[in-house]
Amino acid sequence: MRILVTGGAGFIGSHLVDAFLGDGHEVVVLDSLWSHGGGRRENIPENVSFVHMDIRDDGIHRIFAEFKPEIVAHYAAQHSVAIGSRDPKLDAGVNVVGMLNVLEAAVKAETRKVIFASSSATYGDTPAMPVDEASPQAPVSPYGITKMVTEHYLRFFKADHGLDYTVLRFGNVYGPRQDPNGEAGVIAIFLGRFLAGEGVRIDWDGDQTRDYVYVGDVARANLAALTGGSGETYVIGTGVPTSVNQIYRALVDVTGFAAPVTHAPRRPGDAREVYFNPAKALRELGWRAETPLLEGMRKTHEYFRNRDRAIV
Repeated sequence: MRILVTGGAGFIGSHLVDAFLGDGHEVVVLDSLWSHGGGRRENIPENVSFVHMDIRDDGIHRIFAEFKPEIVAHYAAQHSVAIGSRDPKLDAGVNVVGMLNVLEAAVKAETRKVIFASSSATYGDTPAMPVDEASPQAPVSPYGITKMVTEHYLRFFKADHGLDYTVLRFGNVYGPRQDPNGEAGVIAIFLGRFLAGEGVRIDWDGDQTRDYVYVGDVARANLAALTGGSGETYVIGTGVPTSVNQIYRALVDVTGFAAPVTHAPRRPGDAREVYFNPAKALRELGWRAETPLLEGMRKTHEYFRNRDRAIV
């Protein structure tokens, strides 16, 4: 298949590129390399066609017309909750208007399907656990709002234009290539501190839990969505709640370094527990998370350690 990956130079998107190439598909990557987005040219293999472009650019229609992608894996986004809260217009401009530009170009190019990276942020403060596809969406951040709105636009484009889609709502994705700076996942942030021999900060009491899913498993979910999940939505996670304290202890085991801990108050809006029930993905896509947390953290640690050595 011909697959266009928007945001394909980023953390998750670049792993999709590797997975699609490994499965024998033809891939083009489109990425703006925005400094706050985490996209890096070195994440993309040299033999892959790369287009340096923002998804809001009208030139995207030319790219679609020339490449004629059968599938679009849409991973370009303004993904920072903090930036989106400070600048909701920017958030909506990228995540909604930019997405509409992609969808309109896809329709004109007769693209068959869009695989969309959604988020657990669309649920907001959901009281009942575990979360599944039927859980009510009540996002509390502009980022979560725009992700939810885009899901509705996908339904509209399927109904009115015949553009198929699969929505994947991710838990907390971690793994190699995640940016340990700024607003990243706690595993990448902690690893950056551990490798620098520095201390870490744990908010609240550290017993708050999330569903941490390895990026390689996320890539496999996208492979399954190439041919499955027509017009459907899936939560993609392990189904296992893991606390920040458990993350810390696992990193001590992986690195052999007991980083000093500073405790801080609970962050406003921080939920106590969020984890998924991914039974639908198993039932309909044949997908389940296969990477145990400790194994995934070892792979992530090895990547960051080797990268730091290469820089030195």
